[in-house]
Amino acid sequence: MKSPLTTKMKIGETKRNDSKKTIVFYMKINQLLVLGIYFIGISSVNAQQKTSLTLDEAVAMAWKNSNETTLGHTKVNTKKYELQAAKNNQYPDLKIAGQYQKLTKATVDLKINQGNNPQAAPLVDRLIIGQINANLPVFAGFKIQNNIALSENLYQAETAMALQTKEEIALKVVEYYTHLYKAQKTLEILKENQKSAEQRVHDFIEMEKNGIIPRNDLLKSQLQVSRIQLSIDETNNNLNVVNFYLVTLLKLASETKIEVRESDFANFQMNTIPADEKPALENRKDLLAIQFQEKASKANVKIARGAYYPSITIVSGYTSLDIKNVVTVQNAMNFGIGVSYDLSDILKNGTMVKLAQSKSAEIQNSQEILIDNIKIQVKQAIENYNLSLKQNQVYLQAYEQASENYRIVKDKYDNGLSDTNDLLEADVEQLNSKINTALAKVTIIQKYYELLSATGELSQSFNLSKI
Repeated sequence: MKSPLTTKMKIGETKRNDSKKTIVFYMKINQLLVLGIYFIGISSVNAQQKTSLTLDEAVAMAWKNSNETTLGHTKVNTKKYELQAAKNNQYPDLKIAGQYQKLTKATVDLKINQGNNPQAAPLVDRLIIGQINANLPVFAGFKIQNNIALSENLYQAETAMALQTKEEIALKVVEYYTHLYKAQKTLEILKENQKSAEQRVHDFIEMEKNGIIPRNDLLKSQLQVSRIQLSIDETNNNLNVVNFYLVTLLKLASETKIEVRESDFANFQMNTIPADEKPALENRKDLLAIQFQEKASKANVKIARGAYYPSITIVSGYTSLDIKNVVTVQNAMNFGIGVSYDLSDILKNGTMVKLAQSKSAEIQNSQEILIDNIKIQVKQAIENYNLSLKQNQVYLQAYEQASENYRIVKDKYDNGLSDTNDLLEADVEQLNSKINTALAKVTIIQKYYELLSATGELSQSFNLSKI
């Protein structure tokens, strides 16, 4: 018989073992949780990892993936097939037809049996017909040739518009890239200034506790920190919006964050700045497109006038016929000339000609308007580019002046010769000048690319041979 003491010792030992197992179990759970949090952290860092692309790479990706360029290529292919269809109209039409018919109790009255020796009517229960017909258009009022010219010019116009779309997509990427860089650079400078402003607030709190400065000065420094935070939030919002626009255009995942660095514009090279709109009138693809459209409209006028002429075709054919027990026809060939003339078109077609002429005049007027707009765009782009160069010089001087001014005001403030308002105002001026100076260079790049777009030379400015 076991003693109570032995029993209690075993029970205690069992509890201790259970406690050890429980502790081990929770330790394993904690280890798993730590590992899980570690891997989640790694996944989160990877998910938020930023992507960097040079401007050339981004433009190449946009040309390849954007919906606009895909639509442009599709339209070009459509016009290409329309041109081929127009050319096919000058080839002969060749038709083959055949019939086999089973007849039931057909009544046959042969006229050749109406003489002195009538014969019994044959049993006709089958009919076989085979035909081959060919029509070759010889003259159709010049409609065929003018239809080909119309389609050819529309195809060339659509090709030019596809190239113009590439220009517009490239400019859009440039704008997104420069705006993204500006937002990221501004955010970086604001955060640096926020640290110094928060440190000032910390110093002012201690100084206010010791009665060195009034509470009003502390509130002013705190208000400046709040304003900086509002600027940071607004800049972050702009950054996220522009980033989403860009990744959508490039067909990247929506959560992709693109980091634009100054080195991403490394391939940027400035060439001679045009003095007038002459290069634009030679290179603009939208102007080239409307010039082809004008040629197409003139071909359309000729097509409308073609209704005043008759149509002449060469016709030929072959027929084989077999009516059981009645007649068999083989090698029945025919050829000749067919002429058709719609006399009503002499009265009705005048309206169609005037309509085509009016549409042609519309395109000519649109071309003149486009030329005027191109001149305005080039002039504005040249002025904007020159302005960005001048602003860059002013911003550099302003930054030096604002930095020196802040140093002087800060020195006076430390010696009790200036108040908090002067210090905070000098700090804001220094911040603004620093931001303007940091963004001035990329503004020059942006305005130069806009000038290239206005002159129709943007696409060839990118170095895509190595991509």
